[in-house]
Amino acid sequence: MTARATFTRFHDSTQEDWQLIGAEFAAYSKALPDRVMAHLRLLEGDYGGFPIDRAAHSRQTATRALRDGRDEEYVVCALLHDIGDTLGSFNHPDIAAAILKPFVSEANHWMVQQHGIFQGHYFFHHIGLDRNLRDQFAGHEHYERTAEFCELYDSPAFDPNAETLPLVEFEPMVRRVMARPVRSVYAKERPAA
Repeated sequence: MTARATFTRFHDSTQEDWQLIGAEFAAYSKALPDRVMAHLRLLEGDYGGFPIDRAAHSRQTATRALRDGRDEEYVVCALLHDIGDTLGSFNHPDIAAAILKPFVSEANHWMVQQHGIFQGHYFFHHIGLDRNLRDQFAGHEHYERTAEFCELYDSPAFDPNAETLPLVEFEPMVRRVMARPVRSVYAKERPAA
């Protein structure tokens, strides 16, 4: 049995307790890509009325970005942009953005977090919502990046006949992007280059 901290309140914790917890956290955090990949597999068979299942949509979005020459971080964002669909029916972009935030640039994080509003430009008017809701962000430094993501990769990625790489093709990218957080309260600052 692994040793455990003995405190019942943070107030009573000791440095030794946090050394134990830190060692467990280090091992657990290294398995994050495994948990992310497993969660992506949960999207298989979940069509939600769409022409392809959510897993294929995610892979197709990432395939389109990869084939267009986007960097790994961007491709991983494309792959994970809808990972929150199973848990956040009303806020799936927030879940994807929370998962990615420690590992990606502010620009890519913002793009993932806002993609739901930007994607709405193509269909909100069909469901009684304002298709121009994204206009509230007009002038934002990442507006064009996010609009482009939806136009080129997310919106057209519902084609049953389009190239859709298998998940195994993206796994090494996910592992590399998630190898070390760059924006987290729990990550030590990287030395200046």
